Amino acid sequence: MQRNEAGTRPRYWLTLASGMLECLCFAGAVFGYASLVFVLKDDGYFSQLCGHVAGTLIKVSLLDEQFSLVFTIASFLNNFSTIVNGYIFDQFGTMVARLLGISLYTTGTLLVAFSSAALSALLFPALSCIAVGGILLLLTNIQVGNLFTTHRSTVITVYNGAFDSSAAVFFIIKVLYEQGVSLCSSFVFLSFCSIIHVLRTFLLMPKSHIPYPLPENYTYGLTCGKANTYNVKKFESMKDLLEHLFNCKKHFHQISCDFSHLVASFRSCVLSWLFLWHLLWLSIIQLRHYLFIGTLNPMLNRLANNDPNQVSQYTNAFAITQLCGVLCAPWNGLIMDRHRGKPLSPGESEREADLRSSCLSLFLTSLQCLLFSVCASVPLLPLQYLTFILQVLNRSFLYGGNAAFLSIAFPACHFGKLYGLVMSVSGVISLLQYPFFTLVRGALGGDPLFVNIALILLTLQAFIHPVYVFIHCRKLARHREDAAQNKATYGSTLDETKL
Repeated sequence: MQRNEAGTRPRYWLTLASGMLECLCFAGAVFGYASLVFVLKDDGYFSQLCGHVAGTLIKVSLLDEQFSLVFTIASFLNNFSTIVNGYIFDQFGTMVARLLGISLYTTGTLLVAFSSAALSALLFPALSCIAVGGILLLLTNIQVGNLFTTHRSTVITVYNGAFDSSAAVFFIIKVLYEQGVSLCSSFVFLSFCSIIHVLRTFLLMPKSHIPYPLPENYTYGLTCGKANTYNVKKFESMKDLLEHLFNCKKHFHQISCDFSHLVASFRSCVLSWLFLWHLLWLSIIQLRHYLFIGTLNPMLNRLANNDPNQVSQYTNAFAITQLCGVLCAPWNGLIMDRHRGKPLSPGESEREADLRSSCLSLFLTSLQCLLFSVCASVPLLPLQYLTFILQVLNRSFLYGGNAAFLSIAFPACHFGKLYGLVMSVSGVISLLQYPFFTLVRGALGGDPLFVNIALILLTLQAFIHPVYVFIHCRKLARHREDAAQNKATYGSTLDETKL
């Protein structure tokens, strides 16, 4: 960043700070749904659907099923829309993507604000709009890392952590509700905050994209009526101009060559075992998290014997732990970058070193999910404090590790497509949370023991991915050693022949 004008640096830092607040206060609010359910139940949402049903337990079961369905749809769209959002962002730029995201987010908050027990069905489009709008805000903010070349990965990781921590927004709404602030007032305030998002879109974000690597003297936003995203370079001589044109031609030729193999290369990436095992790894762990969040309220009610004070206390504890996501997220980046600055093995590439370093991160994420699943399965209320800690730690590792692994294991030109594809497919798989919930409430009579055991066994499959990556790295190292040995053998033979 030393090559940029001093006047642009405050703008970079202001963009970074405001983006951090945007992700922390808005982008992932939908994942604080457990806190919101507590308020919605108190206001009587969906109660009219089971008013004619006899039996308190049956009514509670129907209510929980409806609330679980709302989160299932919202969390599915949060993932599945990523592939469409990525296309919109790549094709039309930051401004269009952000304005779409802000419109969806504002629509969602207004729908909640003007919903009521009689209009409970509005929660389905409302939470879905909040989820899709929030992921668009995150997507457009990730590029802010390009402004800080030496700390690019750190910025991206922290933004993802802030996205996780924003689940605490609904917890704040719950606390305000208990202090007498209505649900409508809280969501109207969130709607008015969209003015800040719009101002930031025009003043502190580019119209198209922030390039990487960053051009010299790069500026963006409104700068006194003139915004130069690419400054014209002055050439002192004809020689400098010709050299610049030659470099541009060479760079364009390289891009053209890469593009000619784009379709085949992308297909080979998708069909590779590295990608398929990674997709399974993400889908399994994400399904466990979504099912836990969507069923947290009924689980706490069951363990607390429907004591509203205890349920409120543990719901607050869960929401508070979500704030720690922004603190946990950088740890995974440090684990994956622990080899930086150390000499590479003979013949080893940077990509191979990065891939080898990712094995520990993938293994720890799988181990955290296993421990989290075991704790969530034990019907002991105080143990859920540990479950909450493991859940937020694992969630922070999961999404940061997902993006980092895709950027390491596959070509950079395919990152956006692969990221959108893996999130969309895993979003489809996350729909299984609703059949699991229905099974518990129906055939299993409210006892989730067998489903929890099945999920623990399913979680064990996530360990296949780090094991496969480890074996893959060992094969690469063995091939490299064999190639070096063959070169040495044939080289010495050739020298003897010459003699």
